[in-house]
Amino acid sequence: MVTPSPSPLRRRQSARWLRLSVMDRYISNELTPPFLFGVGAFSSIGISIGALFELIRRITESGLALTLAAQIFLLKLPAFIVLAFPMSTLLATMMTYSRFSSDSELVALQGVGVSVRRMIAPALVLSLLVTGLTFLFNELITPAANYRAAITLEQALHSDRPPFQERNIFYQEFQPATDDPTAQELKRQFYARRFDGTAMHGLTILDFSQAGLNQVVSAESATWDFSQNTWNFANGTIYVVAPDGSFRHIVTFQTQQLKLPRTPLDLASRTKDDTEMNIAEASQQLELVRQGGDQKLIRRWQIRIQQKYALPFVCVVFGLVGSSIGVLPQRTSRATSFGISIVIIFGYYLLSFITNAMGEVGALSPLLAAWLPTLMGLLVGLYLLLRASR
Repeated sequence: MVTPSPSPLRRRQSARWLRLSVMDRYISNELTPPFLFGVGAFSSIGISIGALFELIRRITESGLALTLAAQIFLLKLPAFIVLAFPMSTLLATMMTYSRFSSDSELVALQGVGVSVRRMIAPALVLSLLVTGLTFLFNELITPAANYRAAITLEQALHSDRPPFQERNIFYQEFQPATDDPTAQELKRQFYARRFDGTAMHGLTILDFSQAGLNQVVSAESATWDFSQNTWNFANGTIYVVAPDGSFRHIVTFQTQQLKLPRTPLDLASRTKDDTEMNIAEASQQLELVRQGGDQKLIRRWQIRIQQKYALPFVCVVFGLVGSSIGVLPQRTSRATSFGISIVIIFGYYLLSFITNAMGEVGALSPLLAAWLPTLMGLLVGLYLLLRASR
């Protein structure tokens, strides 16, 4: 059976849906220059304050080579470009639609039956594209570039960062309090003065896991036995302490196997901070932190992970807010639009700082602490859009 080919009319209708209208192309062309200007301006300001001055100080005080300084500068640039994407979206939409309003172009479009919602559709499409670009930067480029910049700087200053934490390995494990299940009390504390990548040295372990029986373990070294899932301690002493503070037993050993968590080894093997991790790496770090039971630290990492999801969607919020403010009847210059953008950006990040702090102390859930500024911005943008559509 032969399938009939689409009629010429249907082909023309399909092609029409795939093509941008003249209005969409015009608005997109007008949005692009201020967006690129914003990326350049905000990135330049951010990297000058956050990296350039520090690199200049390193050049003058520590003798950092100019070529290495330039390399570190370029590696740090993606982090500031990502931060500039949402701000540039706000600036571009506000400047473009404010100019349309000042030049009565929006009045002309409304006169031929174009609604306000249809006018700002290109701005929302741009915001969604920038959201995807921001997510890709945050996952694939920025963490690796930040880590490479830190390694390059440390190597240049002859303080190479090893692939593990060399000194002061500290790990705390918590458990519900005996008198109040909603509170926490220390279950176990692990400390090692030094780690050479295989063995811990200069260890002190405080163990409060058994009711009425506290133990103190002191040893010269310890290694993790992967086959037995235990720690092999060497040349140490175990002190068993009664609740009244008296010693019950003192055991000296040359070798001793103890079933303690492997978490200190995993933590010592990681030297990245949250800005040098993508979502998958941060999630792995969160699983390690969960084993310790420190709720404040767990909440902090949960917030960081949620913020990695939430940050790209700030572009949509800023695009909606900027275009909704821009279409209001007004006569504002580009300088005024830039000033208003700075005020909105400052207010948003101030709110983010407050909700982050509230999340870390437990006043807000990690999910709400990370997403509340974005949700509030979205509600404000929708309100402004409805107001402009009247």
